[in-house]
Amino acid sequence: MIPINELVRGFHLYQDEYEAKALEVLRSGWYVLGKEVEAFEKEFAASLGEDCYCAGVDNGLDAILLGLEASGIQPGDEIILQANGYIATVLGVMQCGAVPVFVEPDEYYQLDAEQIEQAITDKTKAVLVTHLYGLATRMDRIQAVCKKHGLMLFEDCAQSHYAPFNGVNTGLFGDASFFSFYPTKNVGGFGDGGGVVSKNPDIIHKVKTLRNYGSDYRYHNIEIGYNARLDELQAGLLRVKVKHMPELLANRDHIAQRYLSEIQNPGVILPKIPEGCKHTWYQFIVRVEDQDGFREYMKEHDIATDIAWKTPPYLQPALAPMGFKRGDFPKTEKICDTIVNLPMMDYMSEEEISEVIKWVNAYEG
Repeated sequence: MIPINELVRGFHLYQDEYEAKALEVLRSGWYVLGKEVEAFEKEFAASLGEDCYCAGVDNGLDAILLGLEASGIQPGDEIILQANGYIATVLGVMQCGAVPVFVEPDEYYQLDAEQIEQAITDKTKAVLVTHLYGLATRMDRIQAVCKKHGLMLFEDCAQSHYAPFNGVNTGLFGDASFFSFYPTKNVGGFGDGGGVVSKNPDIIHKVKTLRNYGSDYRYHNIEIGYNARLDELQAGLLRVKVKHMPELLANRDHIAQRYLSEIQNPGVILPKIPEGCKHTWYQFIVRVEDQDGFREYMKEHDIATDIAWKTPPYLQPALAPMGFKRGDFPKTEKICDTIVNLPMMDYMSEEEISEVIKWVNAYEG
């Protein structure tokens, strides 16, 4: 079976470095908020390409929660976000007391700037863009709308590490941006991890306070904070990963370019990339009318697929009190009903790539 993503392949690529770093951290005797976290924060911020700051936290959801709170979002504030995003983004908004307001995506599955203005009310405080599947959202129009209406702009970059729009990486357009370093991500660790990035040092300072019980120095608590710290081991391993991201992104791009050039089945819709964007292929998404049938067909030929994701967040049982129903966002629902993830990971053999392409092209659904 060709897996959808086999994480151990990425480990094996740099196994000696990962193991050496793990032993270094274990032997140091310092495991929380030490030199590895500080070094990772500086190195990751620098790798994004512009002057910015990073605060490491324990996961991507807490990155959203702490980042919004540190930026001044208050209970009752409305935040506009796309209906086809992941529920973690919505949970981060709701857990800080804000209200998610959903709008439809564009043809590239990203937040549609043309939908924002009609959703603005006197309670709207911000727009939260989620860059999906490894592709940057077209940010120029969204920035213009936010500026026109005096709205804050945030970015969920959990799926878009190093994905540029007009030469600028995601994470550098808004007031603050939120990253996940979950193992499946392009910049993935070996456990949970997350980060907040901002060009505003005050926001980062507050996140660092909030993540450690609201403490600005030991046993001195100035905020009602959280326990949301990135640990030393994950930070150290992420430092190794960041160093190798150019070649890892090149590996993914090679897989994607073969898919794009060699899959020639009119019943399978390939992803499109808008002008000014470069895809980093966190996931390779195709569209088919018979989602379940296509997945079963691929399974029969020993190829794993996935759906990211079949149920949009506003239709999840947890959000039922919000009162949404199927049909409220038809474009989102059509995407969720037809998307399928093909295998994409840090490394695939040429034979595996060819096998995926062969059976996709042979599909007659």
